[in-house]
Amino acid sequence: MSKGAGPILGCILAGGLSRRMGGGDKALLPLGGVSMLARVAARLGPQVQQIVLNANGDPSRFADLGLPVVADEIEGFAGPLAGVCAGMGWAHSNTPACTHIVTAAADTPFFPADLVTCLTSGHALRPDTIVMATSDGNRHPVFALWPVELRDDLAAWLERTDTFKVLAWARRHDLQMVDFPLVETADGPLDPFFNANTPEDFALAEKILSRTLEEQNAGEPG
Repeated sequence: MSKGAGPILGCILAGGLSRRMGGGDKALLPLGGVSMLARVAARLGPQVQQIVLNANGDPSRFADLGLPVVADEIEGFAGPLAGVCAGMGWAHSNTPACTHIVTAAADTPFFPADLVTCLTSGHALRPDTIVMATSDGNRHPVFALWPVELRDDLAAWLERTDTFKVLAWARRHDLQMVDFPLVETADGPLDPFFNANTPEDFALAEKILSRTLEEQNAGEPG
């Protein structure tokens, strides 16, 4: 962890409308017998001090996960930045020692197991430094490291802006990028930030998971 980063809170962003999956909570759909959201939480958990879930509506539908659920503070659907702001606010109120949060999307089950280490390593972090993941030439704004002390600035910006694009706000600060390599699989290179947005994507995720489990089992002693 680089100088400037203290305890880190993980915040899973699950506030999307899931239009391309027909609505509802796509993150609660089973993937290999376990909800996609549970897989994301299990992947992020070892990388951070604590996890919270950003989601709107009735929080009881996530009770099985045993995670604190924090809703957007901005009314209406303001997108991922509203979730980032909510995560920052929860960290400020509940974990005063936490200096940063790392966000992860609830529909991206194969993101890097070293995400947090890579986002926090090798950077001279300023108080306003945001570190964002990239892969295969693409930015992934919802996979990023955010300083908690930017919470008031973000909240004020959300109140007055006419765009909720993540990069529109992030570029107002010191924005750094960390590139993650594609993962070699038997079916070809896989972007670790592949997300399941459509039924076709979900079927592909099932295939990837099945192949991964087969490879793991083949490597175990008999």
